[in-house]
Amino acid sequence: MRPMTGKTAALTLATAATASVLGVASANATPDPPAGPAAAALDWGACEGTGLDPRQECATLKVPLDYRDPGGRRISLAVSRIPSERPRARRGALVLIPGGPGSPGLEQPSTLGKQLPQSVRDAYDIVSFDPRGLGRSTHTGCDLNPADLSLLASRPWPAPNGDITENITTSRRIADTCARNGGELLRTISTVNEARDIDSVRRALGERKLSAWGVSYGTYAGSVYAQLFPEHTDRWVLDSNDDPDPERVERGWLANYAVGVEDTFPDFARWASDPGSPVRLAETPDGVRRRVLDLAARLDAKPLPWPGANPPELNGNALRQGMLNALYSRDGFEGLARLIVDADAGEVPAEAPADPPQDAAAVSLATICNDVEWPTSLPDYARDVAVSRKSHPLTAGMPVNVTPCAFWHDEPRDKPVRITEQGPSNVLLVQNKRDVATPYGGARGLRRAFGDRARMVSVDAMGHGAAYVENGSACADRRVTDFLLTGERPKRDVLCR
Repeated sequence: MRPMTGKTAALTLATAATASVLGVASANATPDPPAGPAAAALDWGACEGTGLDPRQECATLKVPLDYRDPGGRRISLAVSRIPSERPRARRGALVLIPGGPGSPGLEQPSTLGKQLPQSVRDAYDIVSFDPRGLGRSTHTGCDLNPADLSLLASRPWPAPNGDITENITTSRRIADTCARNGGELLRTISTVNEARDIDSVRRALGERKLSAWGVSYGTYAGSVYAQLFPEHTDRWVLDSNDDPDPERVERGWLANYAVGVEDTFPDFARWASDPGSPVRLAETPDGVRRRVLDLAARLDAKPLPWPGANPPELNGNALRQGMLNALYSRDGFEGLARLIVDADAGEVPAEAPADPPQDAAAVSLATICNDVEWPTSLPDYARDVAVSRKSHPLTAGMPVNVTPCAFWHDEPRDKPVRITEQGPSNVLLVQNKRDVATPYGGARGLRRAFGDRARMVSVDAMGHGAAYVENGSACADRRVTDFLLTGERPKRDVLCR
């Protein structure tokens, strides 16, 4: 679950964060329904929007709303590509699987794809898509009231004293609103159906196999695809990896924020206590930690007015959410430090955080709630929050608190996929060791699940998202690029220092 972060906007709030037709499926997966008629070839044309690579092409693909009723209602998927920049060197299609859940992908060939080495752009058509419900695909929404779009509402930050009564009220209201307004499309949004949609894209492209680069949530969607359609996977790169635990799935990811913040905060604390830092908060890393915790407690007791923000105040939870966002990348450190200095002086940022669009919020919620059943015992949530507040004070109990999924009106339509060793040994994981959103422990869980199907390249670095090409690790970049070009992986797992 990944909010977008900027270089100086430490409080940017944005969207967060199953079966087989032909191949080897997991033992507990629901048998896949018929795929329906063969997908028609894509009719490529110009893309709408600005700032795109002029070579990027777009098309619309019709897919079943419900794969169990392939002859029924169909919806549109918006698909994009930049063709191989050296057709004679072309070896296939590389699909960029978007993160989130709730992030669009249509522009990714022009953005993330352009960061790929020239040799990779020569070897592949770079392909992506807007997932169902989002962007230029047939989209949906819950029509949430504006207050409920804030991550301070949809992320379950407890009250200053740890009480979760308001979280219960908010979560129930959001679930009821989505049930009332989301329609049938919202009920079909899941990682299982995203894997089926990706296979529909493969067939429409006319490719027997796809290669992939999935980032963040895209690693889970990519893992599910590789489990359900192993015979259609070529070279499979999964970057910043989610724990695939089929008993918990996204519930485990949310809980892992407590671990991820503790893993990554020391990097910020060292930076903010360094004598050469542009914004030095304390003389020692422990002093930085104390300053952040003390400021959050003061803002809990006496928030600062923040006109234009949602809600219109800088309270302790707004600071905590801003800290969490800033820990996605070192680029967020200075903005977070300046926010702390300003808030200590009674000032707030001039620019208020932006709320996610309705469709992104709805798709994120639907995926999280439709993928797996969530507990419904409210006393258990209250107990878990109390324990977490003591063991992980930086996140104040949020990662284990009640969410709208506890009140969701629909049960999962497919069992979560259990990722296994079944299938070709053609998966390469790449992972930063200190990652706020997809901690190293969760990535190791995915590595264990794949067994000999996978190898993992770990990077002794901090940050989330695109450990390949964005991280500046020549060691990791070389190994991933070699795999995409030659199919050769390291003989064993690698740690890049």
